[in-house]
Amino acid sequence: MEPQASQQISQNLNQEVLKNLPPESKHQKFPYNIWGTLIGNLSFRSKWAELNGAMGDLGTFIPIVLALTLAKNLDLGTTLIFTGVYNIVTGAIYGVPMPVQPMKSIAAVAIANPDFGIPEIMAAGICTAGILFVLGVTQLMQLVYVLIPLSIVRGIQLSQGLAFAMAAVKYVRKEQDFSKSKSMGNRPWLGLDGFLLAIICGCFIILVNGAGREDVENGGCDIESNGDSEVQSVRSRSEGFRRVLYSLPTAFMIFLLGLILAIIRGPKEVIKGFKFGPSPIHVINTPKESWKQGFIKGTIPQLPLSILNSVIAVCKLAADLFPGKDFSATSLSMTVGMMNLVGCWFGAMPTCHGAGGLAGQYKFGGRSGGCVALLGMSKLVIGIVLGSSIVKILDLFPVGVLGVLLLFAGLELAIACRDMNTKSQTFVMLLVTAVSSVASGGASLGFLCGIVAHFLLKLRILDKLQSFPALWMER
Repeated sequence: MEPQASQQISQNLNQEVLKNLPPESKHQKFPYNIWGTLIGNLSFRSKWAELNGAMGDLGTFIPIVLALTLAKNLDLGTTLIFTGVYNIVTGAIYGVPMPVQPMKSIAAVAIANPDFGIPEIMAAGICTAGILFVLGVTQLMQLVYVLIPLSIVRGIQLSQGLAFAMAAVKYVRKEQDFSKSKSMGNRPWLGLDGFLLAIICGCFIILVNGAGREDVENGGCDIESNGDSEVQSVRSRSEGFRRVLYSLPTAFMIFLLGLILAIIRGPKEVIKGFKFGPSPIHVINTPKESWKQGFIKGTIPQLPLSILNSVIAVCKLAADLFPGKDFSATSLSMTVGMMNLVGCWFGAMPTCHGAGGLAGQYKFGGRSGGCVALLGMSKLVIGIVLGSSIVKILDLFPVGVLGVLLLFAGLELAIACRDMNTKSQTFVMLLVTAVSSVASGGASLGFLCGIVAHFLLKLRILDKLQSFPALWMER
């Protein structure tokens, strides 16, 4: 890499970290600012809340990783080590629970196509990452972010949120064969992975978390006090009970329950399957034909989804959830690129950021970079100590419980789309959502339909627009 390009990359990342500096430390020397902010970004706002939030993205992560491991012999140990490092680094840079998720389109192609193996998966991840990295370094991604209307971004978010929710309901209602990405018969009501267990877990989350963090903070009903000591005593006990109830780490408790049930379901398989030590890390041999197939079948369908959901939608959602923070599409694009330009050469699963993961971690209490750093440390330790043998316990993990976690992550992402102020904005958002949800082109076709609809709606009021940029931009 040229020294000038390397200097530009370092400068862009330094600027991203400096954006989150507290005002009192900006007058201090540069090295203190950078390292002090990196460490500060990893501090916990609330220990139990951050631990709980770290579990919020596992409903997406575990099924895809498990499917690729069982169907394509993905090196799970290497994937856990690299994604653990990604979690720690992105948590330190951004200071929020920035997720690290599988590239879903590439994973879907790999599971559906028997000829699309590990070399093709890695080639697709590297090609996607290279394009995103170039868009970030040249700052073209920031231009894309500015030009794309908000209603289209919201449509992509809503379609992704609904897709998560519908997949979650499928996990809860039907038994799953992740190695073939297929649903099988109806899930039995009773059992260690029964329908009743999933319903109880869902009701528990609603009771404790409500419709979201704001609902918890404002939850409960006020008891009018007229000076009666008995009434005041009842109110004090009621408020104390609510504080304890609302502080319970629901996602962590449910995930811990799932681990216990997985061990109970197959104690012999779990114990015999454990092998201590990390997986041997080696460079993946990628023939020329694998590069070709990876780009055509993997990169081309993945790239629009990565730009729209992993960069643009994440950038907007992060600004909504964390008003004091400032995230640039340039830096998000660069971090996605750098993660895969390093890890995919060694067989780590292609990853990206994701609006659904951010919404899920926020839903369950994640507020700082320490949330994802904690998750990253857990992945790192498991990957080093147990390597790929951890797949035995993941294969026995109750799928209905994963579905419950995924359901609330999807709903939280969809709820973020409630800020459309005009009927035309809502129209475009719902059009993008509908097309993205049912069309074979997915987010790409939904994006194109949204662009056309937005442009046509602006043409109807052309005489009222004060400038040409107003024809295109909403914000």
